[in-house]
Amino acid sequence: MASWPGARAFGTMAAPATQRYTSSAFGMDVEFAQLSDLGRVRQGNEDYLGHVRPASPEEAQSRGWLFVVADGVGGNDDGEVASQTAVETVVVGFREAVRGEPHSSLLPALIRKANTRVLDVAHETTPGGSNMATTIVACALRHDRVVVAHVGDSRCYLIRQGEARILTRDHTYAAEQVRMGILSPKEAAESDSRHVLSRSLGGGLTVNVEVTEHQVFVGDVLVLCTDGLHGSIAPSEIGAVAGRAENLDAAARRLADIANTRDGGDNISLQIVRVKSVERVGMYRGRPYRLP
Repeated sequence: MASWPGARAFGTMAAPATQRYTSSAFGMDVEFAQLSDLGRVRQGNEDYLGHVRPASPEEAQSRGWLFVVADGVGGNDDGEVASQTAVETVVVGFREAVRGEPHSSLLPALIRKANTRVLDVAHETTPGGSNMATTIVACALRHDRVVVAHVGDSRCYLIRQGEARILTRDHTYAAEQVRMGILSPKEAAESDSRHVLSRSLGGGLTVNVEVTEHQVFVGDVLVLCTDGLHGSIAPSEIGAVAGRAENLDAAARRLADIANTRDGGDNISLQIVRVKSVERVGMYRGRPYRLP
């Protein structure tokens, strides 16, 4: 089992290794494993992972946990720089945020800030700017809730009793055409535009961040991943492997191995987060209080 090295506090890139951490704190308690694999074709890894874990029980209640996955856009300039910049911006912003700030407003604000930072870095590194861009999916957990915010086609799944449900919507032109009734899901899966993003960080001065909030229960599992994983593995298979796993490290490795066997044409990155306990809360005048 790998321990999380402090020098790599934001995430891991390039190396095909898993990282796992278990936290025990008052209220919500989670364990997670994460992995970033080069795949079988790419020469470099343009994915980047990050997380924030609370340093104390009080911080677990006031700030909570954060998990982030980003996928630098392949074929564009410096995709690996864009993904790392985006994750680090969100992680630092989450750590510095006012404690108790609602995750539903905090996460989209941090992702918009990451978009600005990616644009700034593009102009700093390349005269006239570059085309660097990245997807991002982030989830923050506190009490008995998870807030998911994303741009692009990196996904978050909620697995409950072995059944996987996608909490995000792919921001691709093919997926948008399915939602408009122009294409069928089968046609979209075979479309040349199935990997062409309709939204990304670095694609413009502003970005529309999609945000959802959900209640979580003991035993729920969240899987954040790039399209190197979900492009090869059906939600039902992800649910079967990650939802019933005794060892999260082994589950992450198993999913990456399946993706590599079936395709392996892209980097494969994922985080598996299992909820071990929750703290039920209510709100009074904007302040949480414990429920019996």
